[in-house]
Order: sequence, then structure tokens, then C-alpha cells
Amino acid sequence: MGFSAVDYIVIVVYLVGVAVIGIRIAGKQTSTSDYFLGGEGIPWWAVLFSVVATETSTLTFISIPAVAYGGNLTFLQITLGYIAGRVLVSLFFLPKYYEGNLTTAYQFLANRFGPAMRNATSTTFMVTRLLADGVRLFATAIPLAIILRLGGAFIGWGDLQLYLLSISAISLVTVIYTLIGGIKAVVWMDVMQMAVYIGGALLAAGIMIGGIPGGLPAAVTTAAEAGKLNFLEFGFDMSFTDFIATPYTFFTALVGGAIFSVASHGTDQLIVQRLLTTRNLENSQKALVWSGVVVALQFALFLGIGILLYAFYEAQSAEALGLVTTDEIFAKFIVEQLPAGLSGLIVAALFAAAMSSLSSSLNSLASSTTLDLYKPYFGKDNTEARDLQVSRMITIIWALILTGSAYFFALLQLQEGERPAVVELGLGIASYTYGGLLGAFVLGRWFDKPDRRDAMIGFFAGLISLLFMVEGPVQDLLPGEGLAIAWPLYTAVGSIIVVAAGNISRWTRKAWNGG
Repeated sequence: MGFSAVDYIVIVVYLVGVAVIGIRIAGKQTSTSDYFLGGEGIPWWAVLFSVVATETSTLTFISIPAVAYGGNLTFLQITLGYIAGRVLVSLFFLPKYYEGNLTTAYQFLANRFGPAMRNATSTTFMVTRLLADGVRLFATAIPLAIILRLGGAFIGWGDLQLYLLSISAISLVTVIYTLIGGIKAVVWMDVMQMAVYIGGALLAAGIMIGGIPGGLPAAVTTAAEAGKLNFLEFGFDMSFTDFIATPYTFFTALVGGAIFSVASHGTDQLIVQRLLTTRNLENSQKALVWSGVVVALQFALFLGIGILLYAFYEAQSAEALGLVTTDEIFAKFIVEQLPAGLSGLIVAALFAAAMSSLSSSLNSLASSTTLDLYKPYFGKDNTEARDLQVSRMITIIWALILTGSAYFFALLQLQEGERPAVVELGLGIASYTYGGLLGAFVLGRWFDKPDRRDAMIGFFAGLISLLFMVEGPVQDLLPGEGLAIAWPLYTAVGSIIVVAAGNISRWTRKAWNGG
């Protein structure tokens, strides 16, 4: 069917409409409290959907179906851990934020260990967001590159050039309403855009089923025969080294997913900022716990789409379909199989997922930079108007940096050699630094004796140790095969090392000083 002029019009109208509606919803911002916390009066259900939309992004829309297309449903095991982790955060982390009336997650560490620890963890958050959201923003470029390639537009342009064009367009629209509207615009546009991309996914799934000979029963039979409906994998028949290196065994997914969720939703400013915009602790807890259930349902939906695609394309490989990576499978269906207008609507849904994630990142990065790094050292005597002006300037700077990061990952993903699914790349990056952040919070929350020196030693010990357990340049330099661990375990192992190293440091100093 191809991509028509009607589809292009739908996309342009949607992008312009998002910017205009986002600005109008937010109203006038007069302070950093309005800009970063929305006046602390956003309904819990809106925050719930904003949290889900923030962590969903285009990675879910594009790459989760690719995981099922090339594998099976074992990825879904990790959502059980996500729900368990959210429950723990609601019980043990959120009360601490509300007790201290804190506006960023890292102010808790400043109160416990001093400003140096806050600066270290806040900077780590920024690096994590820069890398992980660079991957997310790059994922957005995949469908548009296919559209332009298949539609014959920009003849002579390569995949990389088309990816860069897409990244730039999304960044420009998103920064407009984020810059002007602040967190209130971000949250309410997340709610709207979540409705758009879930509706688009359901619509695509329905059309997909209609195009499979035999419909849904035939698709299920095809998937079952290929072993793609396998949901549980315990891995008891594996060796220890294989077991800890396999990401989707039951216990690895459950424990790793829970600890990852504790870190991402209990220490990451991206999520904590949203939870603090509700009216009280109870509303924050409801928004957080129910977001885990909604995320699990979303993963099930998009994995199901991957199963349908497998049947629709008769199990062909990405190369046989003329694609660069498996991540392009769903985008190919959208462009080639949907009628005029609907393709544009679903690509707009892809952009909705991307913009909800990018806008959230921009606002949280600006919040952490302004309140944790700028305000304590350079803006103590600023007026509210000056702080708001600085916040917006910092938002623009982060938009440029994130766009550059996405450019880098676009270039990296097109290199020769085996490539992971984009979703696994993004989650792996986030998991790596979450271990240090979570360990620092646990050390400060449940251990009274360690001081600033112990916390810093533990924090960096955790980050450095993981370099030797993650497949990459450092492990390649080690003799033998080394000890590689699966990405869901990065956070668990890193946080354990931080807590252990921090306490060992305290005990060593105590023994050295004679008690």
C-alpha cells in the first residue's frame, strides 16, 4: 500500500498539534516549583500514565515486537520483578522523600552524606540518561527512515542520513513544548500520547490478524510450533556461568527486574520527579504500584504483536525482508500493509511514544542540573524568575546533548557485526549505573555508621567492578573468558558491591583507628 501524501499530512498535523496543545495545557510558569513539580497538584492517575509513557518510549513500540519475533515470550518474566520492585519503592523509598519534603532524589543523599555525594550521584544520573535516552531517541528514527526509503523520498540518502533527519525533527518538536510548559505539559501530554500509541498498536494488531491466513488461531499455531509461546525458562540445566549470563531465566528476571525497578523508580530523577507531583504520599504510592501492572500488560501486547508479525511474514529473517535489523520488522508492516492515513496515524503514535520519553528526560535532566548542581553553588541569591530562566536555558543545552547522543548510537548501530535489540541496549546501559545509585541509597537509608568517605568508596567501587562483568572493551582485555553477567543482574550486583564496599571501608577505618 505504501506511504501516501495523506500519511505525511497526518504526521505533520500531529506533531504541530502536540506542541500547541502541550503549551496551552501547561499554562503560565512562574517558578521552578511550577516548572519542575507542576505546583504539586497533578492527579495520581495522570501521573500513573505519565510514568508508564515515560518508561515505554519507542523502544517498546519497535523493539519489543522484535524480541518476540527473534525469540519467545520469556522477556515477559521480567515484568513480575518490575511489579515487586515498585511495591518495595512505595513502602520504603517514597515515605522518605515526603518526610524530607525533597524535590530531587539526590537531595536525600546530600542530607545523609553531604553535597559531594549528591553531586556524584546526580552526575551519574545525567550520564545514564544521556546514554539510555540517546538509544531511545535513535529508536524513533527507525520507522521514519523506512518510510523515506520505501517512499522514494530523499533519493541518494543513506540510512544514517535518514536516521539523523528523523532524530532532529523529533527533538525540535519535543523541546518546544517542554521548554515552555515544564513538567505539567510533559505529564498531560504523556497521558494523551499514551492513548495514541496504545490505540495505534491495537489497530495494527487487528489489521495484522486479518491479513494472516487462518487468523489468530493460525498465528498461535505457527508460534507454538516454533517454540515462541514459551513464557517460563528456569535454566536449571545450564552451567553457573551460562545461567548468570542469560537474561531471561525466571529467577534472573524476577530478582534482577525487581532490583532494577527499585533503582529506576526509587532513585532515578526521571521517575521520582513525576511521583512527587502528586498531592500526597498515598497518591504517589497508588500511581507507582499500578504503573507496574500497566507496564506488564503493555509488554504482553507488544510481544504479542511480535508473534503476529512472525506468522504474517512466515518466519522470514530481517535480511530476507530487506531490512537492516530485526527492530525494523514492525515499522515495515506499518509502512507497507496499512491503508492510507492509518500508516500516518500509527507512525504518529511512534512519535508520541518517543516524545513522551524525550520530554520527560529533558525536564528531569534540567531539574537535576538546576536544583542539585547550579542552585546550591551559583544561584543561591537568584529570584524565582531568574531560576526559571536558567532552567529553560539548561533544558535547551540538554536537548542538544541528547540529540548528539542519539546521532552517536545511530552510527554505532549501523556498524558491521552482531547487534543487540535496541531495547536490550537501552536497558543494559541504564542497569549498569543504577547499581551504584541504588547501593548509595540503601547505604544511606539502612546503615547508620558509614559516612561520606565510605559512601563515595562504595559508589565508585560498584561502578568500576561492573566494568569487569559486562561484555565490552574492558572484559576483552582480561585473560580467559571472564565472568559475564546478564543485564538484569547489573543493578543487583552493583548495589551489593556498593553496600559491601561502603561497610568494609567503615570497618577498616574503625580498625585502623583502634576502634
